Amino acid sequence: MLIAIAGALIISTSGPLVRLSDVSPATSALFRCAYAVPPMLVLAWLERRRLGPLPAKGRWLAWAAGVVFALDLLFWHHAIDYVGAGLATVLGNLQVFIVAFAAWGVFKERPSTRLMIGTPVVFAGVVLISGVFDSAAYGSDPVMGVLAGVATSLSYAAFLLLMKGGSERAAGPLAHATVVATIAIALLSPLFGGADFLPTWPGHGWLLILALGPQVIGWSLITFSLPRQPAALTALLLLIQPLTTVAISALVLGERPSPLQLAGCAVIVMGVLYGSSRSRRPATLPEEERTPVA
Repeated sequence: MLIAIAGALIISTSGPLVRLSDVSPATSALFRCAYAVPPMLVLAWLERRRLGPLPAKGRWLAWAAGVVFALDLLFWHHAIDYVGAGLATVLGNLQVFIVAFAAWGVFKERPSTRLMIGTPVVFAGVVLISGVFDSAAYGSDPVMGVLAGVATSLSYAAFLLLMKGGSERAAGPLAHATVVATIAIALLSPLFGGADFLPTWPGHGWLLILALGPQVIGWSLITFSLPRQPAALTALLLLIQPLTTVAISALVLGERPSPLQLAGCAVIVMGVLYGSSRSRRPATLPEEERTPVA
């Protein structure tokens, strides 16, 4: 669990680094992956020397994960452009509920019944962030930011589930996913406003930090933890990311969401915390029905 928390704290700097790079959403999405490919290939090679080749199933799932990760980054970087790094990161982490429901069907990890209560609470928070009832809403287009954020969450959930189901290795699957994501972003970039393929300074300095820090170190830690604990718990731990990002964005970037939008963030976090928590089960439950503990 501590490994997942460390990874979440590192990737919490992603949004602010994207804003600091001051490049188009497609450009930042492309180069955060492209710059991460060489170190990821080295880590994957070292892992292969210890454990042998990645099984075919792990490769296929990692490639699929790379495609949805490309969509995740493209949607999320546009959400950052619309509502800022802090709010976009909160919106991009609605995957907690998506992962919990999907893991129930795919991995038989039964979510708490509180999930059903927490779901409408969370989406009430999304409405508050959208600025529909708020003339002072922060962002160039809060409604589009919400739509891009929800699309991010769907892609993010698919990525987490595919990475969890592939292999207990960390570097190999993530390296495959990163290479595929780089190619997919380059191909899809014309649909997302286009990417500038010529590096510029200092923008690409921030993107290099983004690639080596959150993309390589942060995601390596998270990928390592995914197969070793319930999917819903991993998604819950990743809530550390949006909370930290909101704070960093306020301190470093001067982002000032409106009171209603901040209330929406609080509502989302409370709803997710409540909905993802598990009620105590009777001690007489059969062993196979008990919830695994990380």
